[in-house]
Amino acid sequence: MHRSRGLSAALVLSTAAGLGLVALPQPAAALTAPVAFTADDLPTWQTNGVVWALAEAGGTVFAGGTFSQVRPPEGGSGTAQSAVNFVALDAATGSPTSCTLSFTIGSGTATVRALAVSPDKKTLYAGGYFGAVNGTQVSSLAAIDIATCTPKANFRPSVSATVRALAVTDNTVYMGGDFTSVGGSAHARYAAVDATSGAVKTFQADVDEPGRAVAVTPDGQNVILGGDFFTVNGANSHALAVVDATTGDNVRTYPDFIETNSVVKALDTDATGFYTGNEGTGGGVFDGRIALDLSTLDQRWRDTCLGATQAVESYEGVLYSASHAHDCSSVGEFPDGRRHHLLAEPTTGTNKLGWFPDTNDGLGEGIGPRAMAVSETSGNKYMWVGGEFTTVNGSAAQGLTHFAASPDTGAPGVPQVGAESVTPAEAHVRWRSSTDLDDTKLTYKVYRNGGSTPVYTVDGDSVEWSRPQLSFTDTNVTPGSTYSYRVTATDSAGNASALSTAATVTVPISAQKYPAKVLEDGANLYWRYDESVTPFVGDTSPGDQSGIHVNGPSLRQTPAAVTGPSTAIGFNGSDQQIYSDKRTTVPSQYSIETWFRTTTTQGGKLVGFGNNTTQASGNYDKHVYMRNDGRLVFGVWTGTARTITSSAGYNDGAWHHVVATQGSSGMRLYVDGNEVGTLAETNSQSYSGYWHVGGDNLNGWPDQPSSNYLAGQIDETAIYPSVLSASQVQSHYTLASAPADSVQTVRASGDTYVNAGASGSNYGTSTSLAVRGSSAYETYLRFDLPSAPAGTVLKSARLAVKTTTLSSAGSTDDISVRPVTGSWTQAGTTYASKPAVSSTVVGTLSGATGISAVYSATLDTSALSPALGGTYDLALTSTGTDALWLWSSEAAAAENTPQLVLTFGAP
Repeated sequence: MHRSRGLSAALVLSTAAGLGLVALPQPAAALTAPVAFTADDLPTWQTNGVVWALAEAGGTVFAGGTFSQVRPPEGGSGTAQSAVNFVALDAATGSPTSCTLSFTIGSGTATVRALAVSPDKKTLYAGGYFGAVNGTQVSSLAAIDIATCTPKANFRPSVSATVRALAVTDNTVYMGGDFTSVGGSAHARYAAVDATSGAVKTFQADVDEPGRAVAVTPDGQNVILGGDFFTVNGANSHALAVVDATTGDNVRTYPDFIETNSVVKALDTDATGFYTGNEGTGGGVFDGRIALDLSTLDQRWRDTCLGATQAVESYEGVLYSASHAHDCSSVGEFPDGRRHHLLAEPTTGTNKLGWFPDTNDGLGEGIGPRAMAVSETSGNKYMWVGGEFTTVNGSAAQGLTHFAASPDTGAPGVPQVGAESVTPAEAHVRWRSSTDLDDTKLTYKVYRNGGSTPVYTVDGDSVEWSRPQLSFTDTNVTPGSTYSYRVTATDSAGNASALSTAATVTVPISAQKYPAKVLEDGANLYWRYDESVTPFVGDTSPGDQSGIHVNGPSLRQTPAAVTGPSTAIGFNGSDQQIYSDKRTTVPSQYSIETWFRTTTTQGGKLVGFGNNTTQASGNYDKHVYMRNDGRLVFGVWTGTARTITSSAGYNDGAWHHVVATQGSSGMRLYVDGNEVGTLAETNSQSYSGYWHVGGDNLNGWPDQPSSNYLAGQIDETAIYPSVLSASQVQSHYTLASAPADSVQTVRASGDTYVNAGASGSNYGTSTSLAVRGSSAYETYLRFDLPSAPAGTVLKSARLAVKTTTLSSAGSTDDISVRPVTGSWTQAGTTYASKPAVSSTVVGTLSGATGISAVYSATLDTSALSPALGGTYDLALTSTGTDALWLWSSEAAAAENTPQLVLTFGAP
């Protein structure tokens, strides 16, 4: 839709945008500014065909197109109604009004292709291909009295072919289309008629191909033309021109401005500019949008996204567009991939704003949305969209939909969270930022150990194609303790996601040597592949450059490449890979490091840089790949391939370490700690893109393997913004096999408590446990302890418990942990038959005062070590009067039932 404005329309615009004189209700701040509409689609009556045009007046939206019926929204009440190429709907409710018009023709298929409302909101003009409106004879152009919903019989200009575009001022109707004459006068595809009588005006702006869009500048002095044409009034001007509003004489032509295989499908104006929506055919097309300044008629910006634009709508500093954009990499946004049908960007630039409702391609040409209009009512404002789509936001909705300014009801997606600890001093919590269809700025809250108060809160910006990792370093940790973390995302309206799945981590009692060294040497991307679910790959480095699994690689593969609790990842060699989630560039000095294990004879890429994500990159270098014979190649592109190739093959099924570096001294390739090749090349191709692991394009590279994808396992991938030295590379290789601690978590195999006040009662099936000295409660726990792994001893042991949700669950008293020396059973023990307990205290639980919180006590390893490989019983006792209530093993596993956290390591 294009709103055309004469002087009165310009005044309305300026007051609304600048003077603040239009007293519309303002919704609460619930969207990321300057977006004006939520992405929550509202119930809207549907068509059985294509909607080509929209217009609005006084809270009513008019839709024209090629359809014969409208029906209630999916799941709504009511019955289908006849609607011959036209329907009028309530802008707020989305239901048909009493206004019924039928646009018909004697032969052929009637269609309404353009709608426009007069500045006084009293007359609706319709253009298309039709011969009658409610039986009143017309010729592809009609005027409708809005108050009575009747055609104006005295407005009957004769148009020789389809009208595709309309713009209206106080006294003139401008039209564009396929016609060559209007009212018997020759007018090649553009013309103007009197708004009241329909008499043809002297305006003459002839073009050689169809006119598809027309708009009037806010001052009423000029008319903007858009279409397929190559000449305007005989002058070279492809697809776009500005002409005088009275005479049609050329004011500004645009030769060589828009690609010859692209056309202008839509136009809109505002107080300072005008905007084009473009569609191209074939290669090298322009499918995006152009903003031009009204003061100079020169280009302000050009959005070169690919995916034909069908409609543009400027509203309150934002240009909304309908298209099927699938590749916006040329403006630094999403690479070639799925289609995005509805977008928003500021009228001052091309960066996409946080408004991402979506449709499917739908019927007909499979374009999706084709028309847009804004309607302002006394209580709200609405963005209406029409087209050939059959779904909106994934649910059935055909031809029409609309979105309100408020309320915003959609919640952000649930964050995917991971946690890791490689040193005794901290735990690293990271998550992939969530998406919200109408908010780019979200607030994240991190909760620890089931607590109800966040331990960390941070804001983050994200859009679908850029969901950067956010992270929190928890330094309030105790070595040997286990912590769980959950994260929520909240939008500016207060809509909150559900809590994430808990990410659990045990803080080591000594540093893991290999990862600690990688971080010390400055990695700004470090993927360790410890995730148990797809698609998020957490970055252990401070760079927060997370990755995304493609096609489900095999997770948590063992044995891993390095000692310790970490795992590897497996790839199938056909379509699985990982790409980094943050678009970046590579500095002139860098290092690539990874471990791999394979027996493939098909080769494949291990690690590399490319300009696409899920599809094959068009630019790709700075990569390490394997040839069919197992030899490794490190290559960069300088206009030609510059490579180093190892002399030996490494597809022997063993873990191997590879490092590739480039800097001021050239290129170096290391395998298993040793330098295997050098090249005096300091240049490489410069572009923005993404790191890939496991596969990406290799077309045209020397000794190209049979497969672009590696069949095998990969581990410990790191990227550095510097050149690793030979000694650093050797150190990494050596540390991979250094002894490392291992952690085992053992949940209680049995538990119960006894109650002095009910000495004969057994509580073995209770979901709770209790401890108190006066009016005593005592708790008994049984653990089946593992044996120490070969060559290790027990270095640390902790008992972890969680308080219940009772308001009095916490206790200010110290709780003693003692070995049980007598016999007991979960099902039979009572206070009267309670077991004997040692006087030796092997641990103390202190400060467990919170509700629904995890607490732990350090245990004496000398007491537990003799019991390894067998059963060990512990009692929780107190001498105080403040009861402690804990979850038992009968409670849900998510409630952190009693457990021992055991750390084993070298003596």
